[in-house]
Amino acid sequence: MQPLFEILESVNARIDAACKRAGRDAKEVKLIAVTKTHGADTVREAHAEGLRLIGENKVQEAMFKKPECPSSLEWHLIGHLQTNKVRHALMTFDYFHSIDSVKLLDKIEQVAEEMGLKPKVLLEVNVAGEKSKTGMKIEDVPVVLEHAMMHCPRIDIQGFMTMAPFSPKAEDARPYFRRLKELQVSMRKASGLFLGELSMGMSGDFEVAIEEGATFIRLGTVLFGERPKLKRTVSADNSDFPSLGLDSYDGGGPTVKILD
Repeated sequence: MQPLFEILESVNARIDAACKRAGRDAKEVKLIAVTKTHGADTVREAHAEGLRLIGENKVQEAMFKKPECPSSLEWHLIGHLQTNKVRHALMTFDYFHSIDSVKLLDKIEQVAEEMGLKPKVLLEVNVAGEKSKTGMKIEDVPVVLEHAMMHCPRIDIQGFMTMAPFSPKAEDARPYFRRLKELQVSMRKASGLFLGELSMGMSGDFEVAIEEGATFIRLGTVLFGERPKLKRTVSADNSDFPSLGLDSYDGGGPTVKILD
């Protein structure tokens, strides 16, 4: 692969070009470096090149990785969060992109109250209605947002997140990103909240997402290449993190041993 600084030059040029096409300021777009299954060395390399937002899919993987990384990073959970991992997630992450139910909001509110935290949250919306993906239905958003406003004062709802259906053509993602932008506009009017953040766009479609209003783009493969495979093993002794079922984490690639 090219050195990361060269890759970033190319990616930033593409971001700038997409912003110009949309009449936007490139400063509105924040790049999340997605380092899932990569080791802490990859995170440190990203930090050295000026990236400060790190995206991870799994709570337990980030828990092992974070202590080996610079303290100035902001950690974003972009994968699905289970209610039994909320406490560990709040200890580890600064920002949550995938909150998709009243049940999960209530659990975060409860634990955040106990811990004295005010987490930043995006509501995940399954715009395409894909059964294989998490995220709430578009029609459920008003109810969930109203519940958050009335019953979850500790949770800072920042906006919305979505994933477009996989397609080799980036342009195919446009209707889904546009629909999330429309939802943002309508929910702003209905709720009175700012809801300024839209997390949408990954390595294959981030330019289209920017053109449709993304403020967070989640980039992994385009920055770091194909992800290493994880090995997962069952351990009889998970005494360090019993509620997470952790075994060990050795920094990425085939040496990782970690339970879902």
